[in-house]
Amino acid sequence: MKKIFFLLWLSGFVWSPAQFRLPFTGKRDFMIEEGMSGSGTPAYYLDVKKNGHVYFGFVQVNQADGSETREEIDAGAYNPKVMKVHFKTYNETFYVKFDKERIYLTDSKGNIKKSDDCCPVSEMAEMNCPCAGKLYKQ
Repeated sequence: MKKIFFLLWLSGFVWSPAQFRLPFTGKRDFMIEEGMSGSGTPAYYLDVKKNGHVYFGFVQVNQADGSETREEIDAGAYNPKVMKVHFKTYNETFYVKFDKERIYLTDSKGNIKKSDDCCPVSEMAEMNCPCAGKLYKQ
C-alpha cells in the first residue's frame, strides 16, 4: 500500500502542470528596443496564466489623434528556450525567451540577438548590445 501511495505521489510531480516550471504568473510590461516613432511606440506586455499559457499583447496610442490599437495573442504553453510571437495587426513576428526578471529577443532557436538598436540611450557609444529588457509588474 505504501508503494502504491508513493508511486501516485511521485507521478504527481512527473505529470504536474506547467505552473511548477513557470518563472512567475501574472502580467509584466516590457520594452526591448527603444522606439522613435511619432505615432506612438507600442507598450508591450506578457501575461503568464496559472495553466502555463503565455499571452503577449500591445497597446499603441496614436499621439496625433489619440486613437488606440490593441492586440493580444496566445503564444501557447510557456517554453523557457524560445517562444514565437506573431501580431497580425502589423504582421509582426519575433522570438523571445524570458525568466523571472528579464525578457530577451532571440532568433528562432533561442539565441539572444545583438543589435545597435538594443543599446541603451545612456550608452550610445556601445555597439551590438544584447537585446534584452526588464520585466515590470503592472
